[in-house]
Amino acid sequence: MNTFYLLQTASQGSGMGTIQLVMLGGMILVFWLFFIRPQAKRAKNQKKFIEDLQKGDKIVTIAGIHGRINKVGDDGTLDIEVSPGSYIKIEKSAISMDWTAQLNKVAATDKK
Repeated sequence: MNTFYLLQTASQGSGMGTIQLVMLGGMILVFWLFFIRPQAKRAKNQKKFIEDLQKGDKIVTIAGIHGRINKVGDDGTLDIEVSPGSYIKIEKSAISMDWTAQLNKVAATDKK
């Protein structure tokens, strides 16, 4: 009788372990779907955006400086014209993809 009781409680305990394991797996899946995957996708889009920059594009830096690309350097830098005849050199990684897209979206609607 004592052995039967031990077997019965052991089988009940393993069922709880399985449920906890499934819940942990579900939490990891949700974390991946809502945090890791979108961040990786955004980083990929940012990299493509930076690679596609070319002379004449209007940009906004993460510091809020507006300008037009005058020269694309091979060393990861850009020379931008912030006002007529005034140039600054910045890193490509300092370009804000969101603000630049918003600037170009507003410029496109103004032309219509």
